[in-house]
Order: sequence, then structure tokens, then C-alpha cells
Amino acid sequence: MVKVRQDRPTTVDGKVDIVSWIDYLRDTAKLSAEVVPELQRSCEMALALENAPGDKTDGWSEDYSSFSAGLEMAEILAGLQLDKDSLVAAILYRSVRENKCTLVDIEKAFGATVANLIEGVRRMAAISNLTNHTGDKVLGQPSTDQSDNVRKMLVAMVDDVRVALIKLAERTCAIRAVKKAPLEKRQRVAREVSEIYAPLAHRLGIGHIKWELEDLSFRYLQPYDYKYIAKLLDERRLDRQVYIEEVIALLKN
Repeated sequence: MVKVRQDRPTTVDGKVDIVSWIDYLRDTAKLSAEVVPELQRSCEMALALENAPGDKTDGWSEDYSSFSAGLEMAEILAGLQLDKDSLVAAILYRSVRENKCTLVDIEKAFGATVANLIEGVRRMAAISNLTNHTGDKVLGQPSTDQSDNVRKMLVAMVDDVRVALIKLAERTCAIRAVKKAPLEKRQRVAREVSEIYAPLAHRLGIGHIKWELEDLSFRYLQPYDYKYIAKLLDERRLDRQVYIEEVIALLKN
């Protein structure tokens, strides 16, 4: 029901054309040309960290890397017209999360603002992990009440709305990426997104992200109902198309 990935410009050898991609990102976010050097440095750093030798931390799926996830997060945020620091933080967040570099490295390279944004997103992840997504009670408290409390904690702790938006972008990428993951992982991510992040997107007034998070969560949590509804929508789409063609013919006559 939703298109889940932005097609990126590539070079002749099939790699991401970073220069062209940054032009697209800048146009989408309506940023000046002055941001290009820093965006390019952040992309080059994320790519170098991804390709560095050493143990690789498991990501969301085999199709995703910390580099590609960072680009996708930045694309989502560019659509919200966030600033340069937010885009740089998005590009590098997964590299920090997967222990490929430290916040000290980020602050030295890009300044305290970018480092603080990344640290804020990490704190949000730690808070959301407090939620029990099994549906069982914890200390007598229903999981729905826990989720509501966690959402309130997340809103209260965020003193810069850009942190929440970066986290929403990250969770959007995560639920897109688990399509081929084991069932338990798909459902765990879907419950977290459905209970915490789709309502947060609604609270922040970001309708298109809320709808995508709800759609994909429903797909993984209730696959049979999802397919049934999708089939009904497809059938009705055909009916609507026939009706539109009839009206066009009538108007032409």
C-alpha cells in the first residue's frame, strides 16, 4: 500500500552517486548550497565506517547497512524540510548505534549540535525499550498503559523536536527493512512502532509517516486481515477506474 524506498542515483559501477544524491536531498529540504560540503563529508564518513574492517553488528536485514539506512533516514527528514544538522545526524546515527564510531568522533568532525541530536535519539531508544511488547501485564499494569506512559516520557524528555523526528525516521526505516526478517523480529518491531511511534507521529502532526507506520505494523501483526483488506481495496480501485472512465466519456460527449 506504500512505496517504501526512494530510488537513488547511482554511478556506472552501481554505487550511490553521493554528489547527485546530495543535490536531490538539498532540493527536497530546500537548503542552500552552503550545506553541500558537510553533507558530503558525513556521507563519506558513514561509507568509510561501513567498509572498515572488523566485526559487523547485525543490522535490520541483509539488504541494509548503516550507510544505506542513514541515507534513507535523511531522505525522510528532507521531506520534512529539516535543517543540515538533522540530516547529518541522520546519516551518521546508525554508525554510532552500531558502535562503528563514538559521539566524541562525531563532535570532533561535525560539532556539538550533531552529537547532541544523535545522543538524544539514543536516549529515546533506551526509553522505548522499557515497554513490554508481549501484551502481558508488568507489575499489574496492562501493556497499553505502559505504552501510554512511555509515549509521555518520550515527549517530556525531548527538548528538541528534531530528536523525535530523527527517531521516527529511524523507526520508519526499521519497519520497512524487516520484511524478510524472522516472524518474531517482524512482530516485535511492529508492536513497538504501533504502540509507541505511530501515536507519536500522530501527536507531532506528521500524517504520512503515521499512516505508513500503521500500515506496515498492521501488515506484520495481522497479515491475514491485511491481505483481505488489500484485496478489497484493489477490487474497489478497479471499480473506481471503470466509473472514472465512464464519467470522462460522458463529459467528452
